[in-house]
Order: sequence, then structure tokens, then C-alpha cells
Amino acid sequence: MKIPDYIRPLYVELEKHANSENAVQMQKYMKSRFEFFGIKSPLRRELYRKHINQFGLIPVENREEIIHWCWEAPQREWQYFAMEFLSKEAKKVNKEIIGLYEFMIVTKSWWDSIDYISANLAGPYMQKFPEQIPGLTTKWMGSGNMWLQRTCLLFQLRYKDRTNTELLSSFIRQLASSNEFFIRKAIGWALREYSKTNPEFVIRFVRENKLSGLSEREALKWLRN
Repeated sequence: MKIPDYIRPLYVELEKHANSENAVQMQKYMKSRFEFFGIKSPLRRELYRKHINQFGLIPVENREEIIHWCWEAPQREWQYFAMEFLSKEAKKVNKEIIGLYEFMIVTKSWWDSIDYISANLAGPYMQKFPEQIPGLTTKWMGSGNMWLQRTCLLFQLRYKDRTNTELLSSFIRQLASSNEFFIRKAIGWALREYSKTNPEFVIRFVRENKLSGLSEREALKWLRN
């Protein structure tokens, strides 16, 4: 696949700073699911920053082409680039971008991409277009796709007192019997994060609902210290 012109300068920089020793460790950490250049986060973000300063954010007219190229590239740093650059304009997007977000969620899915997309892309999108929430979440919850379901659990992660607890409770109850580690972990994480805003709600919810041991431990983690 041809490298988009916008990407080409960054491609040169990432190749230049590749570190094979780091790459091996990063690949192990990700259970060998992805290749890496081996560029640690501080340097990687510095390279991204320089690219923005020189070339700006992803051109809207080439957005889909560039994101798809990044998602097809073997090195995980390209997926990080795509997510982080999109997040810088997350509050300015149009309604149709959700198709691109869905593609990113269900393709090359792993906890690192899903967690970022949930909080930094899907979260702002749902706040901007709340009328989309019922249809999208119903579709995602019924999809059978663990990563779309995890996104439902986590997109409100930064909403604090704007969290729709009725909606979150519904998602958790629907998924509480799941044996999937990443679903159980997300249930606990969502409740744990909300416990900073409303600890009484979380304590009551855990007491009144049957959750897995993992979900319960994660939910109450900050309340037991």
C-alpha cells in the first residue's frame, strides 16, 4: 500500500529511531500480537509533536486513507499515531466519523487501542452526538464483539458527574456473566473510576448485583484503601 504523502516524513523519522531491543520487549508485552519499531512513548510522542508542528494534523480530505494506512501498517506505533492524532480533533468531528471509529475498534483489537479509543474518541463523540448513543450502544452490545462491548462499558470513563449511571448499569448487568477477562476487567474499571465521583453508588451497585470476583475487586479497589 502506497505511503500517503502526509505520512512519509514521519515514516522516515520512525525508521531512523527504531530500536530492535525495545521492539522485542514491547512485542512480548503485547503477547506477540504486533510488531514494533521499539520507540518508547516519550520519544514517540516527541516525534509526533514535531510532525504536527511541521505538517499539521491529519488532513480531513485524506483522513480515511491515512487512518486505514496506519491501521494496516505492521508496527503498532502507527496505530498509536492514528488514535492520538484523531483525538486532538475529537470535539470537532462530524457524525459520520463513527464508521471510522468502529473500524478501528474491531480491527487489530487489543486492550491498548480499545481503551484509548473508548475514552478519547468514542467518549467525546457520544457527548457531542448524544442522540447516537441508544442506536450505537444497542448495536455494539448485541454484536457479540467483545471489543465493541468493552467500548460501551468504557466510553463514559471520563464523564465523572455527567455519567449516565442507568446506562452504565444496564451494560454491566448485560455483561456481568461474561467469562471474558477483558469484559470483567472493564466492568471493574468503569465502576472504580466512577467511585471517585460517587462512591456510594458504586458500593451499593456492587452489593446489589452479582459480579465476578475480578470485577468486584477492581470496582472497590480505591474504596478499600
